[in-house]
Amino acid sequence: MQPTDVRDPDYFHKVVDCQWACPAHTPVPEYIRLIAAGRYSDAYLVNWKSNVFPGILGRTCDRPCEPACRRGRVEEKQAAQPEPVAICRLKRVAADLKDDIRDRLPRPSTRPNGLRVACVGAGPSSLTVARDLAPLGYSVTIFDQDKRAGGMIRTQIPRFRLPEEVIDEETGYVLGLGVTFRAGERVDSLGSLLAENFDAVFVGTGAPRGRDLDIPGRSEAAAAIHVGIDWLSSVSFGHTERIGRRVIVLGGGNTAMDCCRTARRLGGYDVKVVVRSGFDEMKASPWEKEDALHEGIPILDFMVPKAFVHTDGRLRAMRFEKVRAVYDDQGRRELVPTAEPEIELECDEVLIAVGQQNAFPWIEPDSGIEFDRWGMPVLDRVTLQSTVPKVFFGGDAALGPRNIIWAVAQGHDAAVSIDKFLNGEDIRERPAPGVTLVSQKMGIHEWSYDNAVAPEPRHKVPWRDVNQALNSIRVEVELGFDPITAFKEAQRCLNCDVQTVFAAAQCIECDACADVCPTDCISFVPNADETALRARLRAPALNQSQALYVSTSLRTGRVLVKDEDVCLHCGLCAERCPTGAWDMQRFRLDITQAGSGCRSTQRRAA
Repeated sequence: MQPTDVRDPDYFHKVVDCQWACPAHTPVPEYIRLIAAGRYSDAYLVNWKSNVFPGILGRTCDRPCEPACRRGRVEEKQAAQPEPVAICRLKRVAADLKDDIRDRLPRPSTRPNGLRVACVGAGPSSLTVARDLAPLGYSVTIFDQDKRAGGMIRTQIPRFRLPEEVIDEETGYVLGLGVTFRAGERVDSLGSLLAENFDAVFVGTGAPRGRDLDIPGRSEAAAAIHVGIDWLSSVSFGHTERIGRRVIVLGGGNTAMDCCRTARRLGGYDVKVVVRSGFDEMKASPWEKEDALHEGIPILDFMVPKAFVHTDGRLRAMRFEKVRAVYDDQGRRELVPTAEPEIELECDEVLIAVGQQNAFPWIEPDSGIEFDRWGMPVLDRVTLQSTVPKVFFGGDAALGPRNIIWAVAQGHDAAVSIDKFLNGEDIRERPAPGVTLVSQKMGIHEWSYDNAVAPEPRHKVPWRDVNQALNSIRVEVELGFDPITAFKEAQRCLNCDVQTVFAAAQCIECDACADVCPTDCISFVPNADETALRARLRAPALNQSQALYVSTSLRTGRVLVKDEDVCLHCGLCAERCPTGAWDMQRFRLDITQAGSGCRSTQRRAA
């Protein structure tokens, strides 16, 4: 194998598994160390730069960082249930315990550049575009049919998961950057919007249409059957305050979990979730399912809805066919009937949460915007530019329903594209990220971070008493970590961004680092191709998706190889090395945002 090129930003970035997995590439270990030091405001601002909504995401993120966390991986053999660091809930700690940070945020620009950008929808992707562009001098106008910003954050996430004041605070930070918010103003025509002479338009309208279920009885019993996302919005705005005692929720995603838990608080005494797939195959996050079960809501799987049962239009039950999963040789699943009698479940109301889809009735057919056969806009997936060059998309409106953190990431990407487009640059040439790699050495064998690895289990976030929580739609269920517990949980982080960097010229091949390594991830071996090299290490490197760190040739002709997959970043190799061939260097990667790492924004008279 060729020696590892640590100058490639992606190399060490990928070693920081949590940051690599985060769509917005938040520098997770950095803000966790700040939390451990009690520097909550600093930790919040590190988050704010990347993910824009730390308090919101600290409660609602889908947490792609946590399954990637090295802690869960390296503890796999020691713990019955290895668990990652509670990254998401530590983010909330930074938001809950910070000081007033408003004077540390960017100020509205005093040098407008005369360029006008319209954002359709006030959801997370549009707010991210506005956050990135307004400080650069762009005049950003956000349109939304609702009177308050937030989009699906406000309308579809129940208040018992996300308090209103958190939404107001974090959307307010963005609107306070000099952004014009045209609240309660629905955009009904792209043509009319373009006629207002905006230099660029960003579409961040989400996926506003819930999928329905066309089975017998749907139209006859329509009064008691509701599309889940519309029903959640109605609850959010106070239009719906109660529901029947017996409720069936159809669907296995996070929206279904929000529906069933909300129904439980609005008078649903007997609430059931029914899903076509198996429990383990549900799209809902594991913790969302756990929360529903904790509140006494059963989840019935492998049941396909067949009919709404009604009497003179009054819903009284649903019929389901029992199925099982059968897999072919390629692993493709098919649900086949079990031939058991159909199951009838009594109910007073039904909430349908079987998926969402985009709706663009306001974009005229002759606008020049092309759509694919699924009704999605045809976009450059890197730049998010549509077939009308000045129109960009992001969030659920761009590539289909996902989650808030993906909407934020696409907002950053679209803002870079808009900035470059309006400066006449090639928008496909993406600016390189900012990278720093700095030694943490403070003495002969001392480094500036705590590298002790303790086997402490993940700390649980305290919950409000379930009976108290179920009495109100607005009482927040999770209470968050206190400072002491936050410190303990932060200490579980392995500091994966503090990298082991090797200088081959200083190595005397004493093998001391290999001897002291607690995971046997260091080997001195003859070089070979990657497959052979992975097999001949002290502990074979089995995870092909994580790189090997390979040195240049040493004096004996061997190479040093380190399996990045299981390295604890404990620093014992550096402490033990008699020649200082190993160093612990803190890696920081900042993904380029609009106006950062690219040519200065051109100014022109307004």
